[in-house]
Amino acid sequence: MVNLQTVQSGPKIQAQELDGAIGRQPGNATLYARRAAFRLDAGQPAAALQDIDRAIALDDAPGEYYFTKARALRTQGRLQATLSAAQEASRHGFSSPELNLLVGEANLAARNYEAALDHLDRTLQQEPDHAAALFYKGIAYVSLADTVQALDYLRASFSRDPRQPETLHQLAFLSNAYRLPAEAARYSARGLRLAPAYGPLWYDHGRQFELQSQPDSALRYYARAVQLDSTIYRADYRLALNAYKLRRYATALPHLQRALRRAPRLANARQMLAESYESLGRYPEAADQYRRLIAENPGNRHWTYKAWKTGNRARGVFTDTIRRAATAPVEPLAVPRPSL
Repeated sequence: MVNLQTVQSGPKIQAQELDGAIGRQPGNATLYARRAAFRLDAGQPAAALQDIDRAIALDDAPGEYYFTKARALRTQGRLQATLSAAQEASRHGFSSPELNLLVGEANLAARNYEAALDHLDRTLQQEPDHAAALFYKGIAYVSLADTVQALDYLRASFSRDPRQPETLHQLAFLSNAYRLPAEAARYSARGLRLAPAYGPLWYDHGRQFELQSQPDSALRYYARAVQLDSTIYRADYRLALNAYKLRRYATALPHLQRALRRAPRLANARQMLAESYESLGRYPEAADQYRRLIAENPGNRHWTYKAWKTGNRARGVFTDTIRRAATAPVEPLAVPRPSL
């Protein structure tokens, strides 16, 4: 049997080195559970899930097996299954700060904020300086629009683990939202030194330049942000807004399209997209966007008129030059003159 204490080749190799041992002892649940953990650390959640299910089928008593299963399920984004497996882990006697952290984070992802805060508090009761728990509490308060508490917990997380780019991004983002660009710049600059390829920090650094009336510098950082991460819709939106104001509609289009794919109800973005299409003479696409604006703003007469106008232009009917059809004059009724 392989000596698990001496294997130093990384989780993928460690998992492979267990293959022989499992072949010799196919009924050993511990071997499957260990290989599941290695496969999970190697970024192979589907294979890890198969192993841990096999371990549980052989021996359903250890709570740690269910915790490993919950971790694998969370990696696959299966939130409710994660919470069910974590509940089984607890029911089978497994208790640790990491279990409460996992449950708290999964509830946070599921937008069950009160449950998330409850389990994150349990983590912090067990381990008061747990940086990840403090971070997730900060994110929960962001979602609950309690920015003051969000900043407090994020700063506490930063003080305990100052090298996490995501924590620095959240602090920079919220500082910008509070119109504190100098503070935001300190966090984003530090984050960029630690993680120069992390797109959200490029957006944050650009935003503090914009707040300090340095738009050219801001645009360079926004452009780099979307180069590194095309999901950063706020950077796309700000690049589009700048191009739109300069009437560079063709330049604005791809940024608006990408931003709306990520955030379909982004304020003013669909209006800019519709008007950009219209300005470029792309009337069918303009009409489609105006119709979507009507769906989002029922009863809006302006968008209704715009959809009608561009729809007609798409069919080759130029509504601005249509003349009202002539009608035959109506003869007045002959009213007999009263006799005197």
